[in-house]
Amino acid sequence: MGGCVSTSTQSTCSSRSNGEMVSSSCFCGHKRTRRTFSDHIVSLQHLTSIPSRIFMNGKSRTSCIFTQQGRKGINQDAMIVWEDFMSEDAVFCGVFDGHGPHGHLVSRKVRDALPIKLSSFLHSCQSRWDGSKTTCFKGNLNKSDAGDSEQYCSAEDRLNSIWREAFLKSYKAMDKELRSHPNLDCFCSGSTAVTLVKQGSNLFMGYIGDSRAIMGSKDSNDSMVAVQLTVDLKPDLPREAERIKRCKGRVFALQDEPEVSRVWLPFDDAPGLAMARAFGDFCLKEYGVISIPEVSHRILTERDQFIVLASDGVWDVLSNEEVVEIVSTAPTRSSAARILVDSAAREWKLKYPTSKMDDCAVVCLFLDGKMDAESDYDEQNFSSATLQSNHSGNAIESDDGQKSEPSLQRNFTVRSSEENDTYGRLPVDVEGNEETVEAEDQNWSGLEGVTRVNSLVQLPRFSEERPNLEVL
Repeated sequence: MGGCVSTSTQSTCSSRSNGEMVSSSCFCGHKRTRRTFSDHIVSLQHLTSIPSRIFMNGKSRTSCIFTQQGRKGINQDAMIVWEDFMSEDAVFCGVFDGHGPHGHLVSRKVRDALPIKLSSFLHSCQSRWDGSKTTCFKGNLNKSDAGDSEQYCSAEDRLNSIWREAFLKSYKAMDKELRSHPNLDCFCSGSTAVTLVKQGSNLFMGYIGDSRAIMGSKDSNDSMVAVQLTVDLKPDLPREAERIKRCKGRVFALQDEPEVSRVWLPFDDAPGLAMARAFGDFCLKEYGVISIPEVSHRILTERDQFIVLASDGVWDVLSNEEVVEIVSTAPTRSSAARILVDSAAREWKLKYPTSKMDDCAVVCLFLDGKMDAESDYDEQNFSSATLQSNHSGNAIESDDGQKSEPSLQRNFTVRSSEENDTYGRLPVDVEGNEETVEAEDQNWSGLEGVTRVNSLVQLPRFSEERPNLEVL
């Protein structure tokens, strides 16, 4: 979540409909043993009816997720776990950290639309390669599956190429949709994304921004170690800084936070974006900020235990090793994400007592596919009503833009209910219609008081006149 001086942007976008539909299919050959929801047409209108897709605090068959609002205003973090994604052995996970006046809307839009786009492009790739003699799309790709080593390399290279192409195209399509969204101003608002698809023993990842993924794995002594799976794409990375400067953008840190490099317009000390890649942020897209993801592929082993995806509200105060220790020692797997967020909240108070805690969002994916018994879930203050709300699509949209479960005990640290009434309610149409904002933006309070690191520092001076500029 980021901070900004002003919330009075008036920019508009040209209209573009989002009627894409995806006919997903299994990416492990032509035989299927069990039909999943992904066998059917999937669109934004159907998301709330998918039983294996969770995006609120809770757990699934193989994961637990939890988010908590910080002290900067609306919770701008979003998260998702989608099991049976494309096939019965595939799971999609993502964490999205919004910034700017409309960052909460951007992150939720990406959360909902990006998995569908990825599935669509993967389906297109499968169709294009149908009839190929080389085995492809197999979740568990072993050398024995492709014969000799030469054939194996060909199959693995093709698998990597297909997934890389799908990630690149889906991220590009997502940014294009945000650019032309009729009701969502992304000129000075945006979102990070760290996404993965685990299919069998294969792990495919795509990411932009500074949200991070790590893995807890056992070393040769059976001790837990942390393996960082992504790179925080900050402006001070040499290749990122070189690209931004080549595009006439500026990279420098403010005097009061010399450790935080930011991206600035060539002609204005704004917006001061603290990342080099993001969805949205179109005021900087001509000046070196891009939405092209880093894409990676990894073969998982039996030593790999779990993966943690989290927004920078966690990584700002906890190291990779500390996160692995917290998750691996959680009393129950279903409580791991919540305990990790609670630990981050405590560290914010201890390490930065004068700063406002950032939003935190965590996804914990357990690679052996096992979770706790239902009774363990109840012990951690997650009632059956909470579980049902994750799958029924009837969750209530709260004033802070978060789907809320009445039975879930959360730490609301920002406003009282009376204060919340002064903020315009944010309606989000779960039936697929575009999201709209009623109030002239619900008092986004990123810079009220001292903050440690804001993703944005200030809106450009010309943001009010953006409709007259040919930036988009």
